[in-house]
Amino acid sequence: MNIDLLRRLCETPGVPGHEHRVRDLIQAEIKGLFDEVTVDPMGSLLCRRDSRKASKKGTPKKVMLLCHMDEIGFLVSHVTDKGFVHVQPVGGFDARNLFSRRVLVSTDEGDFKGVMNPGGKPIHISSPEERKKVPEPKEFVIDMGLGEKTKEIVKVGDMVTMDEPLIEIGDKVVSKALDNRIACWLGIEAIRGLGKAKHDCEIHVAFTCQEEVGLRGARTASFAIAPDIGLGIDTTLACDTPGVPEQDRTTVQGEGFGLHVKDSSFIADRDLVKEIEAIAVKEKIPFQRTMLAAGGQDGAAAQQAAAGAKAIGIVVGTRYIHTVTEMIDKGDLQAALDIIVAYLKKA
Repeated sequence: MNIDLLRRLCETPGVPGHEHRVRDLIQAEIKGLFDEVTVDPMGSLLCRRDSRKASKKGTPKKVMLLCHMDEIGFLVSHVTDKGFVHVQPVGGFDARNLFSRRVLVSTDEGDFKGVMNPGGKPIHISSPEERKKVPEPKEFVIDMGLGEKTKEIVKVGDMVTMDEPLIEIGDKVVSKALDNRIACWLGIEAIRGLGKAKHDCEIHVAFTCQEEVGLRGARTASFAIAPDIGLGIDTTLACDTPGVPEQDRTTVQGEGFGLHVKDSSFIADRDLVKEIEAIAVKEKIPFQRTMLAAGGQDGAAAQQAAAGAKAIGIVVGTRYIHTVTEMIDKGDLQAALDIIVAYLKKA
């Protein structure tokens, strides 16, 4: 398993609208894997691999993998005269996970380290009532240690990301931005896994932008490609941890990839669910059906683009999602890779 690639993907900063560094990394990694690679006006990376059946008659079926590049993060909204940086979130944060975080502020002059804390009194001088308050994400500020010089370096709109490395613990991988650099990894490794397989379908892998703020890049990419089948490649919840009722777990780590059939953005095609499930059973690839009561993913954009498409999600259950301790099981990631490759060979 190519953990080095996953590490580089996760540790490269790229919030919605600022995915360029992730895109550059992917472009360097995929040389020779596709027949055409383009960047669309929104910044999504669109990669096409033609059908490998020379005798195939008619127009090949278009299968689209949607793999969003962006991670949740912040954009600078204001810098005070004393050098404190205010930000606005791009993506969904639980403010309880933002206290005392190390961050990376990416500017035109380079990347700078900083620390994020909420405004207000520290524990020694705050009242019991004040300590109970959970600030909103917009109440957090960043201190880069540069004082008044900060205003000369940091501009409104600069990107801020969490500054945490990927680590391996036991059979797990822990990192920020596994949502959704997992999908970028799968999009690359699946095409590598195909090798010289003589697949019928025309494969499109779209590394999309701005998913965390409304599936924006996936909508434009899907409209341009007009796929017959869309596979939304993403993370999903793995709430198989203390304090969560069994019915709300979504997935259980170690039980295989998630065959995602519903969330608040789409309902998967029934026949496609059965088809992929049958392949998984035949190939002995572990899987679990998944549903989310809320949330969305790029498969919905493929389903609704132009004249529409059959769509489904292939997902990897992730503990502690939208934090710097996102955790996946390596076996589940491998199962997701195996089912994507197996499906593309037959599609």
